[in-house]
Amino acid sequence: MRTWMWLLLAVLLGGCESAPDGALTMDARQYARDVEQWRGQRLARLRASDGWLSYIGSGRLKPGTYRVGSAAGNDLLLPAGPAQLGVLKIDGNGDASIEGAPGNGATLNGQPLRQAALQAGVAGAQEASRIQLGTSEFYLVRMGSVLGWRFRDPGSLRRRNFPGIEHFPVDRAWQIQARWQPYAKAQQAVLLTSIGTPLSAQVPGEAVFEIDGRTFHLQPMLDKEALPSRQLFFLFSDRTSGRETYGGARYLYAAEPRDGRLVLDFNRAENPPCALTPHVVCPIAPAFNRLDVAVTAGEKFQYLAQ
Repeated sequence: MRTWMWLLLAVLLGGCESAPDGALTMDARQYARDVEQWRGQRLARLRASDGWLSYIGSGRLKPGTYRVGSAAGNDLLLPAGPAQLGVLKIDGNGDASIEGAPGNGATLNGQPLRQAALQAGVAGAQEASRIQLGTSEFYLVRMGSVLGWRFRDPGSLRRRNFPGIEHFPVDRAWQIQARWQPYAKAQQAVLLTSIGTPLSAQVPGEAVFEIDGRTFHLQPMLDKEALPSRQLFFLFSDRTSGRETYGGARYLYAAEPRDGRLVLDFNRAENPPCALTPHVVCPIAPAFNRLDVAVTAGEKFQYLAQ
């Protein structure tokens, strides 16, 4: 049914009515090649030295003083690096500073780590102060009201042994033309993260589309990291979630709407970072973006042994 609707739409839009069958076949083949190329590029990003698969340590932080290092007995135990990195202090306002231990071999901004204030990273808004430990790095992050730490190692076994991601077969019926209904003013929404903490977001409008005669709505979040191109960021779940796909959400990016239309290409739906590593926190699909249909397109969930 969806394939028939897609072909009918192509005819109505013009350009396919008089085309020979071979042209339609080549068009479908080119589309499949484009999706495969996108999959290859995504896999390359995941396997990159600074990709999600390089995270090997994480945790939450509260105000207090922490002895940091890889040796047993530290308050904040690193998965690698110097036995004693230093003493980390978090004050009541969440501001952080560190006093480096002698001979730790770490650097900050290209200088040996001694005593310094640390800035926590905020996605799309603020870069973190990154302490370099050879090829690895330690830094702080903030998501909503939660302060945490991350440790990244390009030599991680998870990264080196990552087998890839399983996908549903490419099906152009899931490249859906949607109507764009902007709101007069972006609405505020509160998302939950994979660890249950709240996260504020802005919703600029909604995409309205049909699948097998049924109408669905998806509300995107403005992606702060893609604001120059006004790219829209959808977090959705569907009837495959928790079965064939990751239960928390899948992510889908769409180009800025034009003339009241936008394309939702579910063949490019991807797992969130928290489906790939336990050492990151990410937003999950809100209730208003739970689709009562099985979206059999895009990435499937693949459990990765720690």
